[in-house]
Amino acid sequence: MPAHVPLLSVVIPVYRAGAVLAVLLQRLQQALQPLTEAYEIVLVDDASPDPADWPLVQAYAAQDTRVRGLRLSRNFGQHHALTAGLETSRGEWIVVMDCDLQDQPEEIPRLLAMAREGYEAVLARRGHRTDTAPVRGGSRLFYQVLAYLTGEPQDPEIGNFGIYHRRLIDTVLRLRESTRYFPTMVRWAGFRQTTLAVTHGAGSRPSSYSLARRLQLALDILLTYSDKPLRLAVYFGLLLSGGAFLLGLIMMGRYLLGQITVPGYASLIVSISLFSGIIISVLGIVGLYVGKTFEGVRNRPLYVVAETTTPA
Repeated sequence: MPAHVPLLSVVIPVYRAGAVLAVLLQRLQQALQPLTEAYEIVLVDDASPDPADWPLVQAYAAQDTRVRGLRLSRNFGQHHALTAGLETSRGEWIVVMDCDLQDQPEEIPRLLAMAREGYEAVLARRGHRTDTAPVRGGSRLFYQVLAYLTGEPQDPEIGNFGIYHRRLIDTVLRLRESTRYFPTMVRWAGFRQTTLAVTHGAGSRPSSYSLARRLQLALDILLTYSDKPLRLAVYFGLLLSGGAFLLGLIMMGRYLLGQITVPGYASLIVSISLFSGIIISVLGIVGLYVGKTFEGVRNRPLYVVAETTTPA
């Protein structure tokens, strides 16, 4: 490994972290120093509404050249900010973690030790979670919906926190879809992956992911990584067609037997309304996919960097 390439990069999206950034960096440095002097910490300010965040990032970067900062031009979202940090990172091993202290820096040596046993990714699996019951329930519902719609098992105790080899990260970065969800992209990339049980710290602030936002994220992921809604629409349409054919045979038999003398106005209106609603729903599903495709072919950048702490 060239001398100028750090062994470890720690990539952290920063959002409303002004109150904990000093503690986070102190704990990170205490955890990393015994491992190696060749490390870097990449802080990505995702246009945080906390006015203290970016000045703090600049101050810490001025104090320690191993701390590097990016400020995005607007709030692109956690996973886009993470992409910006990953593309900036240079390390052979990359640690991804959140800024709210729920991902504990003291777990990094254990993650690196396990990774060196022959894995390209070691995913941190949280033990006893310190989130509130509504947050845990919303997270569980999110992953259940995601697992059903994508057809892939989802572990609600695994998030972004983990350590990843450069080969895997480079593979993930070649995926340029506009909807970014890091755990799904890591799973798709393959390589040798394992999990490690870690301690889940108490967060410094409430989660920014409400239930509605989690469900919206699940929908975005579904439309990007799965065609299951289209398949379900096809199956539902075939089922209705078969039912309509059988009903038609029954009605024809009753007519031939003289059991139907006056056509039913109500049944006709109900049938028209039912099938119109089904057609509109299916067209809506197709429209969502077309919209996602249109968003992809516009080929807009995944993020825009407004400022960095490193001179160009």
